[in-house]
Amino acid sequence: MRHNRDEKRFDRTYSHLKSMLSNMTNDLVMYGRIRTTTPKAKVLRSYAEKMITLGKDGSVAARRRAMAFMKNKAAVTKLFDALAPQYKERNGGYTRIFKLGNRPGDNAAMAMFELVEGAQVAVAEAAPKKKAPVKKAKAPAAEKAAPEKAKKEAAPKKAASPKKAKAAVEGDAEAKPAVKRTRKKATESEA
Repeated sequence: MRHNRDEKRFDRTYSHLKSMLSNMTNDLVMYGRIRTTTPKAKVLRSYAEKMITLGKDGSVAARRRAMAFMKNKAAVTKLFDALAPQYKERNGGYTRIFKLGNRPGDNAAMAMFELVEGAQVAVAEAAPKKKAPVKKAKAPAAEKAAPEKAKKEAAPKKAASPKKAKAAVEGDAEAKPAVKRTRKKATESEA
């Protein structure tokens, strides 16, 4: 019997439900917004807001409690260092839900679940930036190239192919270099 049970389980086992909510919370912290069904967003709201409240506390114990639920070190670090300070003056209501209409495949009600106000800026700033490739200094390369150039200039030039040499001697501008042609092998289907 279902008497007086208030949490939605979405027809999942408890461990699967907890894992799903943990992963969705991680994605919300890392990306600032997620797209999900409306009922999942409503359940996720309480978990996400509790994690942000732990982030505002900032103690080691709070960090360990957040880590026990979220299980993603990068997300917990970002929560405590970048997102929670944005909400220092706010007493709850860190998230919002925008309804998007129904999903075409199964007609499920969809929603955009996102962090409010200044957190969007913090998420964009805290996103990992691509580092430009480190260019090596050109001076050492030029020093290495100078002796090699001297060797190449001192070495006698190789003779060109006989046809090219003959064309160069005769001054024939229209002479074309020899092209090696390969015969296409006939397959059984062509025969």
